Amino acid sequence: MIDELIDKYSSQNICLYGLGTETERFLNEYSSKLSIVGLLDGFKADGNLYGYPIIDIADISSKDVKLIIVVARPGSCKAIAGRIGVFCYEHDIALFDVRGRDLLHVPAVSFDFNNINGASKAELMEKASVADVISFDLFDTLIMRKVMSYTDVFEILDHQLRDKGIIIPEFTKLRLFAEKKLSNNKPPRLAQIYDVVLRNAGCSLIDSAKLEKLEFELDLTLLTARESVKKVFGAVVTSGKKVVITTDSYYSKEQIIQILEKFGLCGYDDLLVSCEYGTAKTQSLFSILSKKYSNKKILHIGNDEIADTEKAKIFNIDTFRVYSAEDFYDALGGLGIENEIASISDRIKTGLILTRLFNDPFVFEAEERRVSVKDAYDIGYVFCGAMISDFILWMMKNIEIQACKHILFGARDGFLIDRLFRLVDDSKKSCYFLTSRTAAIRAGMDSQKDIDYVDSMKFFGSPEDSLRVRFGIEADDVDGMCRSAVILDKAKQQRANYKKYIDKLGIGLGKLAFFDFVAKGTTQMYLQKLFTQHIKGFYFLQLEPEFMADKGLDIEPFYSDQEKDSSAIYDNYYILETILTAPYPQIEEMDDEGNPVFAKETRSEQELRAVERAQQGVAEFFEDYLRILPGSAQTENKKLDEKFLELVNRVRILDEEFLSLKVEDPFFGRMTNIKDVIG
Repeated sequence: MIDELIDKYSSQNICLYGLGTETERFLNEYSSKLSIVGLLDGFKADGNLYGYPIIDIADISSKDVKLIIVVARPGSCKAIAGRIGVFCYEHDIALFDVRGRDLLHVPAVSFDFNNINGASKAELMEKASVADVISFDLFDTLIMRKVMSYTDVFEILDHQLRDKGIIIPEFTKLRLFAEKKLSNNKPPRLAQIYDVVLRNAGCSLIDSAKLEKLEFELDLTLLTARESVKKVFGAVVTSGKKVVITTDSYYSKEQIIQILEKFGLCGYDDLLVSCEYGTAKTQSLFSILSKKYSNKKILHIGNDEIADTEKAKIFNIDTFRVYSAEDFYDALGGLGIENEIASISDRIKTGLILTRLFNDPFVFEAEERRVSVKDAYDIGYVFCGAMISDFILWMMKNIEIQACKHILFGARDGFLIDRLFRLVDDSKKSCYFLTSRTAAIRAGMDSQKDIDYVDSMKFFGSPEDSLRVRFGIEADDVDGMCRSAVILDKAKQQRANYKKYIDKLGIGLGKLAFFDFVAKGTTQMYLQKLFTQHIKGFYFLQLEPEFMADKGLDIEPFYSDQEKDSSAIYDNYYILETILTAPYPQIEEMDDEGNPVFAKETRSEQELRAVERAQQGVAEFFEDYLRILPGSAQTENKKLDEKFLELVNRVRILDEEFLSLKVEDPFFGRMTNIKDVIG
């Protein structure tokens, strides 16, 4: 394809993007066939190299440039296209990579693997069975990072340094530039990279050895094994074949060994690390591998189509390419979320989700070749984790601003939120507060107006069922008596019972924060009658706020009414509500001792198990996010959160226990199958 591109633009002015040794090789092969007016780079905009001027991209329109060829690896090409793609589009400049691929072409969003043509796991095992030596790439092959790109590590480290009072202006850019500059000669060690960073920054606040240690320790927390490839690794080690790790890295051999030990990757015979040998896979590292095992049939397994495939073949090494998470993400058109990613916080959230969806490089072999999740755990982690995380951090911040002294996490939706909130802030007195719309109404009503308010809300059932479900009164108990008098008489007793429960909690004076997930405010309205303290409600979403405008309630929703109307959250919050609920049934009222009386559980053990696994997924996402990203860099992005949540309607769900769940709303007499909600 590159030859066709060169023929097409042979009479046009072009630029090459990239200053590395691959650019020099490209020039040696093709410069006589092209009119090259200059070289471009993300870090340098003047000087000369390889006999050509280095120019600023802003100047190329005056040179009538019609094509830019990016001479870089595929992963880097995407980042470069992100930096200069808009400029090229606006100035009608074609942008291709060195393999002839159009970098301005955006693949259509897809949720199937029909355009993925990778070889199967069975084919890999067949190739491995006839090889004498099996070589494994490390990063994005045996292990991967829980970020979108390895360069995100530098931005996280920058925030960590700033939190320590160590400010290195343009740290991320300097870190990238130093690595790139040193790599033009030979693969550098990490300490050498930081020597250049500190020299260019003129910084003496920290030394390169300390920076090396901090980056490596951070990276260790971000790494995770690619389990399917790890199993292949274990199988070939057990078979007795020679196994080698062949990797490009600025980490030392000792550091790589530490990584391998962390993930139980042991039993290999040799370890070839680029910075130890002074040559990369794109240079002569495969030559070293080939010579070490001359007259042996070698198979190399890796993710990079250039470094792990094309370069290995030069030395008669058989290859097998596995797809990285980034490869899948790009091939699927960014899953429709690409345009909402704006910050390092967004990139971390996305990286966590891609790690779950595409940890397995053979995921394209799934049934019906569709993106899928197999377990409710991943439903919580992938679809709901980001939104719940943003909500909790928003609530924590606003509770602080409002100077609330105590927090009541209302049952049942507050079950998981309470637990996660305590991970962030356990300094405030908080409790999981046993309540429900039904229980609050039964205790809070004290007038005919209250009864009329409750009766105004439609019930899907008979009047007798409504009396029993909403007020806890059997029709026979009203026979011959005034319905309202019976309801209010029971409410008086319930009020006394509920206050016994509240007294047990030992809630002190001061403003109360009350969490409810999605509600109009009915529960809060009736609970306020049981408390002398002012209640400030923090909701995920308030329904029908105009209907409650005259009720004197103090409610602050995460989603404003305007945001709700312009987003997809209204269509999907039932998914979140079903996942957040407690593992026991609704509380209906309090007994004479102030103890809760629960309704009959309608969910099966299997359904409760699915809810528990989904909650574990949400919790682990939240914990991963807090652990990876410093608080100073954590930002909310509802639009991105909504994109993740919308995936529940597009990704195939294979957990039948989860799909058997029902969305319960006993107060209205409604039960909806989760399958109908997902669509």
